[in-house]
Amino acid sequence: MNYYSIGEFAKLIGKTEQTLRNWDKNSTLKPHHIAPSGYRYYSQEQLNHFLGIKNTLQMNRKVIGYCRVSSHKQKDDLNRQEDNVKTYMLAKGYQFEIVTDIGSGINYNKKGLNQLIDLITNSEVERIVVLYKDRLLRLGFELIENLCNKYGTTIEIIDSTDKTEEQELVEDLVQIITVSCRLQGKRANKAKKMIKELLEDDTRKES
Repeated sequence: MNYYSIGEFAKLIGKTEQTLRNWDKNSTLKPHHIAPSGYRYYSQEQLNHFLGIKNTLQMNRKVIGYCRVSSHKQKDDLNRQEDNVKTYMLAKGYQFEIVTDIGSGINYNKKGLNQLIDLITNSEVERIVVLYKDRLLRLGFELIENLCNKYGTTIEIIDSTDKTEEQELVEDLVQIITVSCRLQGKRANKAKKMIKELLEDDTRKES
């Protein structure tokens, strides 16, 4: 019988070595044997039966409620958003977990978002539930949507109405202009003026 190292087996089934270590730890898929050196080895029979194991994993995939706000001063809004998402999922009868983020809707390097992407690409997520579309991402939503489609994950939007906090939108626009300013230094003064006008307009509306 053929045996495969963890690296070989991971490549053959399209997973990462870390995923296999996690599966070993939680008894989802144990290696055939562990050598005295400590290396894990998987059998040809395990490879042949992986499709069946994969189907079992598909049956036990998670429902994730994802909630996000742009800044720490919106913590109360985050709590309300989380309550709304929980209430919705409980009414649907979902068994779920909540992932939260505090960061701009155009920032792709948030802790919660990265955690969510890891779960999706490990085929561990059946469904993502968000209150509004822009809670997931303000720009680039289609990229996440395509990724979810590839791994059989559904995005469920509770309220499809275009609704967002004005202050948060201003902060996201400021970040977009700031990035544009860095890319086009000769337009720095114009960008700074636009940022100042946005902030002043937002301050007037708040008062």
